[in-house]
Amino acid sequence: MIIHTQQRRRDFLRVAATSPALAPFLYPFGRTFGDETKAKNERPRLGLIGAGGQGSGDARWASNYGDFLAVCDVDRRHAERAKKDHRIGKDKAEVYEDYRKLLDRKDIDAVIIGTPDHWHTKICIDAMRAGKDIYCEKPLTLTIDEGKKLGKVARETKQVVQVGTQQRSDHNRVFLLAVAMVRSGRIGKIRKVTAAIGGAPSGGPFPATNPPAELNWDFWLGQAPMTPYREHRCHGDFRWWYEYSGGKLTDWGAHHVDIGQWGIGMEDSGPTSIEVAKCEMPVEFRGGYPTVDDRYNTPTAFIVRAKYSNGVTLEIRDDTENGVKFEGSAGHIFVTRDRIDLDGGAVNALYKDPVPESLLRELRKGKPVDGHMPNFFECMRDRSVPVSDVWSHHRALTTCHLANIALRLDRKTLTWDPTREEITGDAEANALLTRPQRAGYEIA
Repeated sequence: MIIHTQQRRRDFLRVAATSPALAPFLYPFGRTFGDETKAKNERPRLGLIGAGGQGSGDARWASNYGDFLAVCDVDRRHAERAKKDHRIGKDKAEVYEDYRKLLDRKDIDAVIIGTPDHWHTKICIDAMRAGKDIYCEKPLTLTIDEGKKLGKVARETKQVVQVGTQQRSDHNRVFLLAVAMVRSGRIGKIRKVTAAIGGAPSGGPFPATNPPAELNWDFWLGQAPMTPYREHRCHGDFRWWYEYSGGKLTDWGAHHVDIGQWGIGMEDSGPTSIEVAKCEMPVEFRGGYPTVDDRYNTPTAFIVRAKYSNGVTLEIRDDTENGVKFEGSAGHIFVTRDRIDLDGGAVNALYKDPVPESLLRELRKGKPVDGHMPNFFECMRDRSVPVSDVWSHHRALTTCHLANIALRLDRKTLTWDPTREEITGDAEANALLTRPQRAGYEIA
C-alpha cells in the first residue's frame, strides 16, 4: 500500500515492506539460490550447535540447502527436539552435549550456531580452526576483544562466516534499499542517524534452584562466572544479564547500529566518541560490575550518541518507534521491518531513478539480491565473503559494547580511537574491553 500526503509542503511516501508497490524500486525482487534442488550427495553436510528456538529456526531455513548430520545442545531437551524435527534431524542425526565432539567430525562441512551470546566467539573460533564454515546468530561477541580475535582467526583460516544480522538481506530488502539511497546521496548530506531499539525489562529477585536434570549448567555458563542456577538466567532470558549478553544494545542494537554504520559508510571503522544523555540501570554497578546477582542487570532505558569522524551522529535510544532513521540535508528515510518511509528529495529521486541493481550488488559484495541464508551457502560454494561478515559486524558491535561500558561505569563521555581500538585516557573503561574467563573455557 502506498500513501501520498503533504507534510510541510514536502512529498512523503510510505511503502509497506510486504507490498508489491516496492517492487519497481528494488529489483530483482528476489532470487533463490538453487542448492535445494541439488542431489543429496552434492549438498553441504551440516551440524547444529545450540538447538533452542532461534538455532532451530535457522536450521530449518538451512535445511533447504544442506543436510544435518548432528545436533548439539547442553540442554538434552533441545537437542532431542531438534533431532526429531522433520526438517533438521529427521530422527537420524547424532546428538551431542559437547560441541567439540561435533566439530571433530570430518564429514561435517558447516555449522549453524544458535547458542546464547557468551558462547558465540569461542565456538566460532573452534569451528574455524576445525575447518568448518559458519552461520552464527548475532551478536557474535561479548566483548570488543573477542571481536578482534574473531577477525584474526577468520583471516588466518579463510573460513566463510555469515552473521545472523538478517536485515542486510531479508525483510523484503527495505533496509538494503534505505542504505543504497543514503549511500547514493538521495537525502543529501547525511547529518544524523537514530537507531531506536526499545527498552529492556527489569526483573527479580529470582530464587536459586537446582538446574533441570537435562541441563549441564556448568557447561551452559562456559566462560561466565560460576553462579547458582536461576531459571531466569537461562534460555530466553539470558540477554538481560551482562554476564551473557548486552541487553537491548547488543540484541536489537546489533541489527540497527549495523544498518546505521552501513548507511553512513562506517562499517569498517567506528565512532570517535560515545556520549550518554540518559541512563537507567535496574541494579547498582560498581567498577563496571553489578553488586547483586539475583536480578536482570542490563540497561533498561538509555540515550547514547556515537559521533564519527565524518561528522555524523548515531543516536541509540529506547523511547521512539523501533527502526532506523537517516536524516539528511534533503530529506529523511525511516526504515523498520514492516515498511520504509521516504521524505523530501528521496521521493522524487526514487520515482525518477529506481535504485540500480549494480548499486545493490556493490553493497552485497558483488552478490545478487538474495536472502541471508542463500547468501551464506553461495559464499560457501565460491569461497567469498558473505554480506554480513565478521569484520563489519565487529565494528557495529564495538559501538554497542562501548555504549554498554559507558552505561555500566556511569560515564558521560568516552573517547574512542577506532584505529588503535582503544578508549583514550580512561584505564578503568579500557579494562572492560575484555573480561575474565573461567578456567577451562578460555578463548584462545
